Amino acid sequence: MSLTASFAFALPALLLAGAAAGFAGGLFGIGGGFVVVPALMFLLPLVGVAPDQTAHVAVGTSLASIIFTSIRSTSSHARRGSVDFDLLKGWAIWVVLGTGVGTIFADLMSGALLALIFGTGVLAFAVYFLLPARQGAPLFAALPSGLPRAGIASALGAFSTLLGIGGGTLTTLTMTVCGTPIHRAIGTAAGMGAVIAIPATIGFILIGLGESGLGWGALGFVNLPTAIVLIGTSVLFAPLGVAAAHALSPAVLRRVFGLYLTFIGVLMITKF
Repeated sequence: MSLTASFAFALPALLLAGAAAGFAGGLFGIGGGFVVVPALMFLLPLVGVAPDQTAHVAVGTSLASIIFTSIRSTSSHARRGSVDFDLLKGWAIWVVLGTGVGTIFADLMSGALLALIFGTGVLAFAVYFLLPARQGAPLFAALPSGLPRAGIASALGAFSTLLGIGGGTLTTLTMTVCGTPIHRAIGTAAGMGAVIAIPATIGFILIGLGESGLGWGALGFVNLPTAIVLIGTSVLFAPLGVAAAHALSPAVLRRVFGLYLTFIGVLMITKF
């Protein structure tokens, strides 16, 4: 089967993955990387990506699609007044620095241990969101300031880059446990996706230049045809996810987010 025919064969699955990522991005403020990366791990060999390069190309391509998913989700949340742009501006420089660190380590390490740690932590927070006794009550009165806030923002950038995600899950978790209403946390987390994904995508393009086995349509570790297809459906479905989020009460949305965290935690632990 030629590469063109293989891509056509993979096209329906890519369209579906993009739609799911867009809806989830709007609903939870995430970039959709948790949906896109596993799908790309299976589909990228169909466009000629070598097995030893699949993980890096999956992460890089996911990050490229997240830029547009996040921008679309953020604009939809902003129209409902649920984006803290001051927080995004204050975190931006530290997130970008963390993204640079994450990009460097992405070229040096496998994601197995990192995914295990991440999955275990996410499951712990899933219990926090689902326990009736707590009902999502914040652990802290407000977000920290000064160096602790800079450290959190840098860690968000580094961790998200290594996993190929937009950082929405971690941002929503951080803001919610520090007392931010969940709708505002999700809206702001959507904006964080673009802040992380833009420099991370550039980094994955640069570290992938000159590599072999990247398949048809590669720009560094970003597969452009695949990214374009993902973006096409994700930007269409992101506003639907935003509408669904705002149709739910804060209590119900916290429980739905807890179920999402449970799924992601199990996926990350079993995948690797």
